Amino acid sequence: MSQVWNRLPGIAALLLLAAGLFYAGGAFAQTPDVAAAAPALLPHQAALELDSAGTAWLGTSTALVLLMTLPGLALFYGGMVRKKNVIATITQSVGVFAVVSLVWFIAGYSIAFGANPSPALQPYVGGLDMLFLNGVTLDTANSLLTGIPEYLFISFQMTFAIITPALVTGAFAERMKYTGLLLFTALWSLLVYAPICHWVWGGGFLGSAGVLDFAGGAVVHVNSGVAGLVCAIFLGRRKGYGAEPIVAHNPVLTLIGASLLLVGWIGFNAGSAGAANNLMGVALLNTLLAAAAAALTWKIIEVVEKKKISLIGLLSGVVAGLVAITPAAGFVDPKGAVIIGLIAGPVCYIASVWLKKLLRYDDSLDAFGIHGAGGLIGALLTGVFATTAINSLSEGASIGPQALGLAWTIAYSAVGTFVILIICKFTTGLRVSEAEEAAGLDTSLHGEVLDH
Repeated sequence: MSQVWNRLPGIAALLLLAAGLFYAGGAFAQTPDVAAAAPALLPHQAALELDSAGTAWLGTSTALVLLMTLPGLALFYGGMVRKKNVIATITQSVGVFAVVSLVWFIAGYSIAFGANPSPALQPYVGGLDMLFLNGVTLDTANSLLTGIPEYLFISFQMTFAIITPALVTGAFAERMKYTGLLLFTALWSLLVYAPICHWVWGGGFLGSAGVLDFAGGAVVHVNSGVAGLVCAIFLGRRKGYGAEPIVAHNPVLTLIGASLLLVGWIGFNAGSAGAANNLMGVALLNTLLAAAAAALTWKIIEVVEKKKISLIGLLSGVVAGLVAITPAAGFVDPKGAVIIGLIAGPVCYIASVWLKKLLRYDDSLDAFGIHGAGGLIGALLTGVFATTAINSLSEGASIGPQALGLAWTIAYSAVGTFVILIICKFTTGLRVSEAEEAAGLDTSLHGEVLDH
């Protein structure tokens, strides 16, 4: 019976593929007259008015954001685990990429950015009229960016959907089944990420309430950080955690990954301007300044406490600054970006080092400590430092709407993640056996090892 349960994700994937092929076959079977007819625009669409410069920049940004996950995050996380789990940790990012890409194509984009035919439901979830990207053509654009081909808009947003659950994997590194990871990722991206994305960016109630989230402070980072915390507590601590040293295998690998994250974050934040314009320029500068400021203050705290400057600590500070500026990048001026970065460094250090020790949960690679805490402080400070001198949408910005958005994101992400973990536990299972964990996931799950 256990073998049957373990095969369920594969069976489900085959069924989805078959459904997709059936759907595609029906589309190709239409008569020439029907196929040639100009399709009516869906409620969320507009006729494309091509902005060539903006399209070129968003295409570049899409590549940069994908670079953040593969190979950026994969190497960043891979360098921080023990040698026996490096391949397994990197493979998790690859698996997330594969699963989320298909989920986004099948239904994720429709739920996140589609218009719900029911006015009562539209604030909370998009419609299902774009399953398998039905209705998307070369001549359509999302009404949010009428100068960008919708296919490119879908690709850009898909890279955000990919990296968000990939960030979560850092919380349960070195102890989760791969089949459990794949099922968790599919359900989480569809049932947690897509609705929250709709709430903020897709015409939902948080965006309408004035919540400012330029590139994903709540949608990506707080969402993934809270989910990571729930996962870490639910799965329990690694064998030997707190009783024996668990040290990073290769900080240089982490440096390479962090550097790719830094470069890719330019596409993440500056790409969210949606055009090659002045707003893109300030978002780019703000991103770099905040990263530098947070690295500095993280280093200061570390020197005071440990009398040493660790490479991984310094890189964690860089990422903390990047996370914190994400919701604010296109709303604050450079002075505000520097202040946000200076505050983010100590806040994320406290969450990653002191809070984790105090509460004794095993967030392996600080998914909550950096992304949850960094996204939280960045989103709140956006309400403080947002200025109309940078973006007219900053009019009326305050902490109140930001706190509302965070409260909804935290609550829904926590509950949704918990329910999905329960489903995974009683289907694929979640945690590897003690023997597999002791041997290392590279060998026990993947049959591959690094050279000794």
